[in-house]
Parts: sequence; structure tokens; C-alpha cells
Amino acid sequence: MSEMKKVRLGDIAEVTMGQSPKSEYYNSEKQGIPFLQGNRTFGRRYPVFDTYTTLSTKMAKAGDVIMSVRAPVGDLNFTPVDMCLGRGVCSIRMKNGNHEYLFYLLKYNMPLLLNRENGSVFGSVNRNDIIGLELNIVDDSDEQKKIARYLSMIDDKIEKNDKINNNLLEQAQTLYNQYFPYSISDKLSDGWRLGTVGEIIEIHDSKRIPLSGAERMSMENKIYPYYGAASLMDYVDNFIFDGKYLLMGEDGTVVDDLGYPILQYVWGQFWVNNHAHVLTGKRGFNVESLYMLFKRTPVKSIVTGAVQQKISQANLRSIQVVIPPEATLIEYNNQIEPLFALLRTNEAENRSLSVLRDTLLPKLMNGDIDVSTIQL
Repeated sequence: MSEMKKVRLGDIAEVTMGQSPKSEYYNSEKQGIPFLQGNRTFGRRYPVFDTYTTLSTKMAKAGDVIMSVRAPVGDLNFTPVDMCLGRGVCSIRMKNGNHEYLFYLLKYNMPLLLNRENGSVFGSVNRNDIIGLELNIVDDSDEQKKIARYLSMIDDKIEKNDKINNNLLEQAQTLYNQYFPYSISDKLSDGWRLGTVGEIIEIHDSKRIPLSGAERMSMENKIYPYYGAASLMDYVDNFIFDGKYLLMGEDGTVVDDLGYPILQYVWGQFWVNNHAHVLTGKRGFNVESLYMLFKRTPVKSIVTGAVQQKISQANLRSIQVVIPPEATLIEYNNQIEPLFALLRTNEAENRSLSVLRDTLLPKLMNGDIDVSTIQL
């Protein structure tokens, strides 16, 4: 076993809480420096910067760990560049420079921090909460580096698969643009016609069953994905769907910044709560071609609800779309099926890698695995 030491986070890391500049200094034209207000654009490990500021307040340095301090508390990313911290995030910098070890250390110990939330109903943590967090760490700096590198190698492979899958979706989108060149305002060629979404979808919402957090927490054999309106939320011990489906956010988070629907392409055995529409295609549309169609179909005009946004079944069915000739749709489906088959294979590997990483994480963080003799 590796030698362990008990510390407070403030003893081993520097913490900088965010402070947002006035919004008049924000822009999306890459003027100034990158700015994060919260975790909205967090990725697996690195954020996407779509907001910049010409006035800096609190700064993070490249390589720092960035953590969300407002609901949802505890999401973690690295910043690849110097950036400005908004009030919804903080930066945490390991004093010995082992920032990757710090990232996984925080990830493993996040439940300790979340259990200390003292903010509003939505939850938040302050600087004292963070620096006062008591941790058991591997004492040797070289062993810290090996642990971090071991876990990073797994995440590197996951991110490589993510990039491949993004490229596959771009190929499918390029093919879609070639096969389906018309918008609803265009003059259509013979065989093409205007129709509605209701003609090409089957809705399976009646099979959905919500589960409370307490119900999910009480489960032991949690192996099936549990999806919400916008993302995978948890794992549960049973499933209600088996096959390929398209999920579309029904209420809560239902559109992106450009007004397109929040979509999840899912397959296998899984559970869905009552905040996402569960769709399959018909009249020649399979789940994959339906997915690509909705990625090009703005839905902001059908969203209702001032406090909580909602896309009702009736409004969803009413959306006008261009319906292609059957032969065109069949040919497109045949073109994209191999792309999505590879995407599913890569995602399955990612799930296995995630399980491996999450299994190793506590063993490495607790010093149960001796890494002193491992050559990486």
C-alpha cells in the first residue's frame, strides 16, 4: 500500500473564487480572454469557451482545476488556457503542480463536499467549505503523478472515441445536407412534400416511469442507464426500454442557444424519466434519420411555459417538415447506418472504460494499489 497522509485541501492547493465582470464586457467574438460563468459548457475534462470578456476579474491559470460552486455543485474540468472565473466557478491549483492528481482526488472526494452544502435550495459551496475539506492523499509526489497518469490514460482513450464519434456525426450531417437540400420555405421537386412531425414519429411516453433520487439511491445493482431531459442522470437496477430510441427534452431544458431541441440518441436497455419524449420513426424514418432531421429542425416557436419550458406532444406533432421520396430516405438510411454502428461501438467501449476508471479510482486514491513500481 502507498503511504497516506491526512490534509485539508487548503494545505495542498490554492483556491480562487470567481467574480463575474459586468455583462457589458461579454462577447462571443473571442475578444479579450475566455470566460466561464458556470458549468454550462463543461466537457468530460475540458470546457468549450463560447463567451469572452474584455475586463478580467478573478483569473485561473492554464492547467488549473475548475469546479462549479453553484448548482449543480462539484462538476470538474481543467482549463487549457488562462481564463476569467465567473461567480459560478472557482479554480483550484495544486501547490506541488500535480493538477491531474488533484482532479481525480476531488472527483473521488466530491461526496464529502456535497454533503456539506450550506447554500439555498439550489445548493452552493463557499471558499471555507472548499479549503476546509479534509482528505486522505498519497504522500509521495511521484506516486501522485503515476496515479493521475494511469487514470488519465483511460480518459484519453474515452476522449479519442468522443472525437471519432463527433466526426461520424459530422459525416452523417454532411450526407443529410446532400440528400435533403430543401427547407420548408423552398419550392419542392417532384416526390418531395411538406408534412408534419406527427406523420413520421411514434411517441412512447406512456411507458415512462419517474424514479425519485431516494429510490435510485436505494438500488444496489445499478447497471442500466437512467436518462432525464438533457442527459444521463444515473444508473438503476432495471429497464423499461430495450432498443434504439431518440430522446427529446420535454420540459426543463428543451432547446439549445440556437433554438434546436435537446436530443439524446440512445440504445440498449435503459430507463427514462418523464422529462424526455421517447421517439422512434415511421414511414421510412428510422431513429438515426429522425435524429439528423431534428438536429436541423428549430423548435423554439413551439416551446411553452414562462417559468419552466415545455414541448408538448401536440406541439411536437404539429411541426412542419419536408418529407423526401421513399427511395431517397432508404438510400440515406443505408449510408448512415455504418456510421452509427461504429458510433455505438465506440460508446460501448467508453462505457466499459468508464466502469474501469471508476472501479480503480477509489483503490488508487485510498492507496490500496501500490503504484511505486509501475512503469508508465
